[in-house]
Amino acid sequence: MSFLDEFLVSLLPGFFTTVEIVVLVIPLSILLGMALAAMRVYGNRLLSVAVAAFVGIFRGISLVVTLFIIFFSLPELGIYFNSFWSAVIAFTIVSGAYESEYIRGAIQSVDIGQSLAAQAIGLSKAKEVIHIILPQSLRRALPSISNECIYVILNSSLAAYIGVNEMFSISKSINSFEFQPIPIFLTTGLIYAAMGTFATVSLKKFEHRLKIPGLDTAR
Repeated sequence: MSFLDEFLVSLLPGFFTTVEIVVLVIPLSILLGMALAAMRVYGNRLLSVAVAAFVGIFRGISLVVTLFIIFFSLPELGIYFNSFWSAVIAFTIVSGAYESEYIRGAIQSVDIGQSLAAQAIGLSKAKEVIHIILPQSLRRALPSISNECIYVILNSSLAAYIGVNEMFSISKSINSFEFQPIPIFLTTGLIYAAMGTFATVSLKKFEHRLKIPGLDTAR
């Protein structure tokens, strides 16, 4: 067995950990983004300001710093998460903060007539937002959300800083013993690129399926 074959076998657990992080973070961050956007647009002034502050803080703080706060600082307050869940929570919060802005803009772009029509048929505000406004908003925000999903895949390597044994962490460990950075990191980079390409193609197909004829909601 060649060195590259041995390396790929050793990398496999890290690959699955990376995939697990991505599979958890992407839907959770989208749900968080939807909730934050809805609260900011439809909440009272106090709630809207609080959400705006939350989004501003986590868009402004480095993702690595957010990881460190959750993994190292929260235990000082008696709140404990292992390294894996600290990474999932940090990625979800930061990605959700960005996605909330995409969705908020999409919500505000929905024609006011949609709300008036919902009110005319007797829908409550909550049902209007959930069943009419948010589905249209998600369709419009999907290209931007898709980009954020790619960032989640690439940024998952930062979980190595708090001890998560994902691909980048295992690659660094193997390189520290084998001292073959070119095949190790080139192979790891190509795997990240393949994951990003697969996600890009899949999300583009999803955007196309959601496209409404006559409306430029997906490219």
